[in-house]
Amino acid sequence: MKKKSVVQPQESISNLCDWFKSPLGKEIVECEKALVDELVPWLFGYHLVQIGFDASICLFKASPVSNKIMTVPSLTLGVPQNSVIAQPHELPFLTNEIDVVILHHTLDFAEQPHQVLREAARILRPGGHLIIVGFNPASFWGICRRIRRAKSVPWSARGLSHWRLQDWLSLLELTEIKAKSGYNHPPLSSARWRKRFSFLESIVRKTPTHNGVVLTVLARKDVVGMTPLKPAWKRRALITFPVAEPTTRGSSGSRSMN
Repeated sequence: MKKKSVVQPQESISNLCDWFKSPLGKEIVECEKALVDELVPWLFGYHLVQIGFDASICLFKASPVSNKIMTVPSLTLGVPQNSVIAQPHELPFLTNEIDVVILHHTLDFAEQPHQVLREAARILRPGGHLIIVGFNPASFWGICRRIRRAKSVPWSARGLSHWRLQDWLSLLELTEIKAKSGYNHPPLSSARWRKRFSFLESIVRKTPTHNGVVLTVLARKDVVGMTPLKPAWKRRALITFPVAEPTTRGSSGSRSMN
């Protein structure tokens, strides 16, 4: 029997990265950056890891954390120096080592999102913070997705509901601190027509539920330590960080993980 893959095929990931560069995709990314910028300035530590698919999208510019690293599943042109090539379900970091972890649509396009979330929780230190950024199935876009049933991005995204994320976080002994959604324009290709529906933004913001296209969830790892599960994969090479110093340091050079 063929083993089920953990992440979407490379073609889907490539299509997603292309979509992020479209006018509509750029609007979504700007909304995501604004939502994350409200969170990261208050999250401190020495090591931050953003786990995603597009190396050109950086969500941690407002972070005060010293060492900031981005992981992407494959090597592409323009990958920043502070990047690591690694799969989201098999991260080359020690258990309980990272202060802040950002998942950028990683759960939306993983065949086994719970396994990816478990891996993110593994590398997070006790007291560390996890930020999940994903498409919201409770939004107008989510309704369109169920109607269209299209296989192209972004409609091929799984989109985990807020209550589902709360349940999974609880199982991994992560405590939700805050959740917020954003971007309430319809998925129209014309920027002019999208602007005509800008009044929806103020209306949806007044509702008590999270109905925006983008959902961000901030959680904290409150456990003293986690018992790591015996991995099913071969022994991996680990990236170890130097002993933290009180002075600010730049990010290290580009590294790859096969």
